[in-house]
Amino acid sequence: MKLNEAVSRRLTELLAQQDMTQYQLYIRSGLPKSTIGNIVNCTYDSMKLRVLHEICQGLDIGLNEFFDSPLFQEDNLEP
Repeated sequence: MKLNEAVSRRLTELLAQQDMTQYQLYIRSGLPKSTIGNIVNCTYDSMKLRVLHEICQGLDIGLNEFFDSPLFQEDNLEP
């Protein structure tokens, strides 16, 4: 899978785990609603680490927790 797909799936997982909507993440992170929607819908091929950091702040987790998923294991990602 592509990295942007892994990020999308992980964000969707974390939102579900925290029983949080994209709108609630928008309020908590300060990111535009469209940015969150574009990440979830894999519209972006890549994104800035700053954006992921702001997502993590909105989810009240660290970047290490975001990437602590089998989705990001090298054998699951396309080169």
